[in-house]
Amino acid sequence: MIGSNSVYSPADHSLSPNPNLCITIEDGSPSPSSEQMVIETGEDLQLAIGDNPDLEIDLEHDCDGLLEIAGDFSGGEKCVIIPPATGMEFESYDDAYSYYNSYARELGFAIRVKSSWTKRNSKEKRGAVLCCNCEGFKMVKEANSRRKETRTGCQAMIRLRLVEFDRWKVDQVKLDHNHSFDPERAHNSKSHKKNFGATKTKPQAPPPDVQVRTIKLYRSLAASAIDTPNSSGETSHDHLHSSRRLELRGGGFRVLQDFFFQIQLTNPNFLYLMDFGDDGSLRNVFWVDARARAAYSHFGDVLVFDTTCLSNSYELPLVAFVGINHHGDSILLGSALVSDQSCETYLWLLRAWLTCMLGRPPQTFVTEQCKAIQSAVSQVFPRAHHRLNLTHVLQSILQSLVGLQDYESFRLALNSVIYGFLKVEEFEIAWEEMVVRFGLTNHETVRGLFQDRELWAPVYLKDTFLAGGLTFRLGNGAAPFIFSGYVHQQTSLREFLQGYESFLDNKYKSEALCDSESSKSIPELRTTHPYESQMAKVFTKEIFTRFQEEVSAMSSCFGVTQVHSNGSASSYVVKEREGGKVRDFEVIYETSAAAQVRCFCVCGGFSFNGYQCRHVLALLSHNGLEEVPSQYILQRWRKDVSRLYVADFGSGRVDIMNPVQWYEHLHRRAMQVVEQGMRSKEHCRVAWEAFKESVNKVHLVADKPP
Repeated sequence: MIGSNSVYSPADHSLSPNPNLCITIEDGSPSPSSEQMVIETGEDLQLAIGDNPDLEIDLEHDCDGLLEIAGDFSGGEKCVIIPPATGMEFESYDDAYSYYNSYARELGFAIRVKSSWTKRNSKEKRGAVLCCNCEGFKMVKEANSRRKETRTGCQAMIRLRLVEFDRWKVDQVKLDHNHSFDPERAHNSKSHKKNFGATKTKPQAPPPDVQVRTIKLYRSLAASAIDTPNSSGETSHDHLHSSRRLELRGGGFRVLQDFFFQIQLTNPNFLYLMDFGDDGSLRNVFWVDARARAAYSHFGDVLVFDTTCLSNSYELPLVAFVGINHHGDSILLGSALVSDQSCETYLWLLRAWLTCMLGRPPQTFVTEQCKAIQSAVSQVFPRAHHRLNLTHVLQSILQSLVGLQDYESFRLALNSVIYGFLKVEEFEIAWEEMVVRFGLTNHETVRGLFQDRELWAPVYLKDTFLAGGLTFRLGNGAAPFIFSGYVHQQTSLREFLQGYESFLDNKYKSEALCDSESSKSIPELRTTHPYESQMAKVFTKEIFTRFQEEVSAMSSCFGVTQVHSNGSASSYVVKEREGGKVRDFEVIYETSAAAQVRCFCVCGGFSFNGYQCRHVLALLSHNGLEEVPSQYILQRWRKDVSRLYVADFGSGRVDIMNPVQWYEHLHRRAMQVVEQGMRSKEHCRVAWEAFKESVNKVHLVADKPP
């Protein structure tokens, strides 16, 4: 497991300029329970984080254990790498040197060996101090030298010593520098020139045309190891000393590895991570493709953790990270196979996912009820809104009461209690009355879920953005499963991998078809209200259809009355007919000096759906606004936004001496043209002509004599 302080986070556009990077993180410990995380990718980790006004994420405080390294990088690039820490261990001195040199290169400084010592009467090295190149000052005899002064007395350093089992351990670290960084000068230093030409070996060799550089890093288990009970009552300590391994039948590991190697050849930004135990057994594996990593920059506000296969005892222990796209449809943002449902496994998995997504946590993270998951989420996403999947909650309650004598009456009562109340006090009173009525006061499942009610009951979630994820009702049956119709109870790993790319292709084609329909079709209007015609030009087809329901329902709203005013803020009551009843909905209406309007309805419609509810629309109309304010038209729902699912490449700087970087740079550029070319026949024609022209120009260069 990765310790809580060992997750590393990119700050913006890139993790590392070094292609085909493989990093192994191992928890060194006297016990046989240390684990490792292997990151293998066909290229540097990069993602287009573009400016998305819908996402308001505080990176400084949102992620536990993440580091943002902000150097003076040209082109605005920021790079992130694991910082040195006391207790790190390496397989050799060269590995330790290479690691610190890599860290220094990314941050923008050079290193040198300040001192080293050997065993008495032997040339065997026993320890060394690696320091910043600006350490110390010029000697007196060098004071009049014409060479530019570069030393500033910097104290940054790490001290290494050889420990048992031939490992090198970091026993002292100083991270603070007293000077600014100069990446260009640092990259031309001796330490970086001599070190970055070398390549390391990988535990398992990939195909010949996939080059991989490996750094092995060992991290000692923190003394404050997590002893949080999981859903089965065991603590993390129990699991650290238990035999946990991922059971892959029929040569599953080789099948999985071959699949990853093959997909890397066609998808250079594809990334997978493996978690191994000391005995070499595979515990967990996570993977994510380039498109998903780029899509997260557009739809990183709501993330659903789908554990359907685990909760329903599928043969395949598959979990999925699921987002919601601009059509309100599910998109895959990462997949994993896990060995168990312990807190340690979920910690590893969430941190692995977060690392691949450049350290950007979601605003809202939705899971099923599980103590192990809840504990892991609180540590990895401490500032995210962790919520329980309401559909799973309803299913859990109903499945536990199948034998209830008055089951159908209870089912209707449960639906009424959950969706029928606007205030917390009303909900809690109604819940208590329902529990007493059906004799469920001591029912374990009902009592346990009620204790977590603030994580799933709509009445508590009005400050949580859910992007339409709370629209399911009891009548919808099973909770949505992204692999529905593709993964079944007995699906094997081989079958899953054989159809994986086909599954993704179908999802991509479906989204492209929806994009085409949204851009070309003219929605049929149901009313003459200006809000409907306004949003018909803005929203995608599916989201506009949902919004139409709210506009149509404005006809059932009446009696808009101001009940309180306090300066720029006013409180209104909007009445709505629901069947034979009339309900009052309180709406707060606020105007600012900049003439901006802010509205909040007690129904929480905007937070739940991402567009304004009928009650706010009725009030806006009542106050003479002919258009929905722009701040309530989220970019994530717009059909006129060009979404390129290709990783960005930061400043575009390429090492002219590195052919691997040439390939990656050209490939990313070409894929951006491909994405644009898929928008229409005309776009495709222009892209094709551009490619042909480019090929002809390249041939002309190739035909020139040297």
